Amino acid sequence: MEKHPELPVPDAIDRELLRQLQRDARQTHKQLAAQLGLTVTPVYERVRRLERQGWIQRYTAICDRHKLNRGLMVFCFVSISPHKADLLRDFEAKVSAMPEVTGCYHLTGEFDYLLKVLVADVEAYRHFMVNRMATLGPLSRVQSSIVMAEIKDTASVPIP
Repeated sequence: MEKHPELPVPDAIDRELLRQLQRDARQTHKQLAAQLGLTVTPVYERVRRLERQGWIQRYTAICDRHKLNRGLMVFCFVSISPHKADLLRDFEAKVSAMPEVTGCYHLTGEFDYLLKVLVADVEAYRHFMVNRMATLGPLSRVQSSIVMAEIKDTASVPIP
């Protein structure tokens, strides 16, 4: 999220409210109010303000990837050559449209991009590499790392 200097930084109550919503966004305003020692109306108003100001971007459900037959997680490091703005934009647009790619990050350092890829198994990943990635244009280097175990995986942002 971009920094908004014109917006007041959330106070201690707002920060705790954000922590609670990141932990479980399905809590009712009544439940949140009880945890925060407030009544329902101020909690409702705070949540609406945090949404309006962009502190809360969206609400989502986190699905069990194994139950959806996406048990293999692979981090794929990609370098593109030559570095031309149109080639980078084209790459970003194409990987953004791939449902297997659940994260794409433009990096500094040895590689240009890091992709988080979820597929059923190694054979599905091979198919993804051969039939999807190989069609993306001038990839000069690709390195894959298969996740053996998830130690920590969270969508929460640390709140000071």
